[in-house]
Amino acid sequence: MLKGFQNIFKIKELTGKLWITFLLLIVFRFGRHIPLPGVNASVIFNFMSAQTQNTLLALYDMFTGGAFFRVTLFSLGIMPYITASIILQMLVYVIPELKKLQEEGERGQKVITQYTRYLTVVICILQGFAYALWIKNLNIAGGGVITINPALFTFLAVITFTTGTIFLMWLGETITESGIGNGISLIILVGIIARLIPALVQMIATGGVGVWKSVILIGILFLVTVGSVLLTLGARRIPIMYPKKVQGRKIVQGGRNYLPLRVNAANVIPIIFAQSLMMFPSSFTLIVQNEGFKNFINNYLGWNTWLYNILYFVLIILFTFFYTSIIFNPEEVATNLKKYGGFIQGKRPGKKTANYLQDVLNRVTFIGAFMLAIIAITPKIIITVFKIPPSLGFLFGGTSLLIVVGVVLDTIQQIEGHLLMRHYEGFSKRRIRSRHM
Repeated sequence: MLKGFQNIFKIKELTGKLWITFLLLIVFRFGRHIPLPGVNASVIFNFMSAQTQNTLLALYDMFTGGAFFRVTLFSLGIMPYITASIILQMLVYVIPELKKLQEEGERGQKVITQYTRYLTVVICILQGFAYALWIKNLNIAGGGVITINPALFTFLAVITFTTGTIFLMWLGETITESGIGNGISLIILVGIIARLIPALVQMIATGGVGVWKSVILIGILFLVTVGSVLLTLGARRIPIMYPKKVQGRKIVQGGRNYLPLRVNAANVIPIIFAQSLMMFPSSFTLIVQNEGFKNFINNYLGWNTWLYNILYFVLIILFTFFYTSIIFNPEEVATNLKKYGGFIQGKRPGKKTANYLQDVLNRVTFIGAFMLAIIAITPKIIITVFKIPPSLGFLFGGTSLLIVVGVVLDTIQQIEGHLLMRHYEGFSKRRIRSRHM
C-alpha cells in the first residue's frame, strides 16, 4: 500500500487532479465562514446549538459542515442538489418522457442533469425563503437577530443561500471533471469530517471516556467500519449465459457474464428518509410552543426512546425495499436479457427469469436492509451507553459512516484505476471493486 501511495506522485496528471481537488475543497471550507449580510450570526449559532439538538435541523447542519447553524453563504449546503437528484431519479421511473431521455445515453443524461440544476434552484429559493422567515421570527433573549430592514434581509438571504448552493454545485462538478473522485460526495465528506474535529476536542477537554472505554470504542468503530465496507461493496453475482451466434459465415462464440445485485442498492437514502421522518416531530416542537406537546414528543418520540429506535429500525427496512423496487425492475431486466439472447441457466426466459430475479433480490435486499438498520442505530446505542457527544457518536454508524466509507472507497478505486492504467502497482494486490460494479 505504501508503494501505491508513492506511485501517485510519479504521475503528473494524477498529482494535478489531487491538487485541484484539495484546493477546491479548501475554497468550500472558506465559504463556510462568510456570514449572511444583516444577521447577528453569533446569537443564532448559540441558540441553535442549544435548542435544536436531535432535530431535523441538527441533521441538516451535519451535512453542511456546520454552516447551517452559523448562517453563512453555504447554509443550505449541497443538500438541495442531492434532493433534486433523488427526485429526478425517482421521476425517471414514473414519467415516460424522462425514461426515454435516460435511455438515450449521454445526451439524455445531460438533459436530465440540466433539469436537476433547475429543480435545485427552485428548492434553494423555497428553502432559503423558509429559513429567512424562521430567522426573522426567532425571539432570542440577549440581542437582536436582524440588523437591517426585514424585507431587505429576506431578499438578501434567498439570493445568498441560492448563490451559495449553486457555487457548491459548480465546485462539485468541477472536482468530478477536473479532479479526482465524486465532487458532490467529497463536499459532504469534508463537511462531516469537519464536524468531528470539534467533537473530539470537546470530549478531550471534558476528560474523555477513560482508557478501557476508548479501547472498546475503537473496537466497535473497527467492526462497524468493516460491516459498512462489506455492505457497500457486497453483491450477489448471478451468472448470465449467452449462446453461440451465427453471423454470416462466422460463428460467434457464446460467453458468460454476471448480473450484480447489490446488497445495499439503496445506499444511505433509506436512512436519510427515515431520519427525516422521525426527526420531524422534534423539529415541529420549535414551531408549536406548547409544553404538553413538547413533553409528549420528548417522552415517546425522543431520539433516545425505545419507541423511536424501533420505528426508526422498521422504517429503514421498509424504505430500503421501497427504493430498491424503484431503481431495479426484474421484469425489465428479464425482457432485456431475452432481447439480447442472454439467459440464466435453468430458468426459462421471460416471466420465470423475472420471478427468479425478484426472489433473489428480496433475499439480498432483506440482508442489506437489516445490516443497514443495525448500522443506523449503532450511534444511538454508543451515545447512550458511553455518554459521548452526539456529533462524535454518529461516526460509529448511520449516514455519516456510510458516506465516509462509500466516498473513500470510490476515491481510492479511481486513484487505483489511474495507477493500473499506467502500469503502476495499486494499493493492494486485489483490486477494489467499484460500488457500481
